[in-house]
Amino acid sequence: MYRTRGTLLGVVAAVAAAGLLAGCGNDDSTATGTPTLSTSAGTTSASAAPAPSSESQAPAPAPEGETPAPEQPAEPEAPAEEPERPAPVPPQETDTGHLGAKEQTFVDELAKQGVTPSSPDIALSIGNYVCQGVAAGTSDADMATFVNAMAGSDPSFDPAKMPVEQAGQIYISTAKTHYCQ
Repeated sequence: MYRTRGTLLGVVAAVAAAGLLAGCGNDDSTATGTPTLSTSAGTTSASAAPAPSSESQAPAPAPEGETPAPEQPAEPEAPAEEPERPAPVPPQETDTGHLGAKEQTFVDELAKQGVTPSSPDIALSIGNYVCQGVAAGTSDADMATFVNAMAGSDPSFDPAKMPVEQAGQIYISTAKTHYCQ
């Protein structure tokens, strides 16, 4: 008799657990009710009714003597603006007033070989880097990585006209021949 009672209690417990779990939902993975943070005072209930959806809620009546405030429509979101893109920088005319003869020759030789930097200062910076590398005994291959990067970052560099590696090699050879003397 004790085994039957234990078995019966086990079956009742299993059925009760299944009933509680089945009452928790209908296999719907989305929340449909609006959660509330307040609880009603003095009531503790084992089950709670789902909150009505926001679409079916009527506004609460105003206390007597007060007029209800009109509902404010939600402000429409402003469309996301695309960030402004800077316009390409056109090559500047060479200002021969501040360039020495050696600097002007270097810039002119670059132009003869198809490299037209956006300003002489960019060409002179690259030329100075090459001359420092030559003085330190740096190989052309080691200098090429940085020279290519500097030449490719010039706003007037056009990879459709020549590869950046070719422009870098022109800078290195022209600087060695006409600027690092």
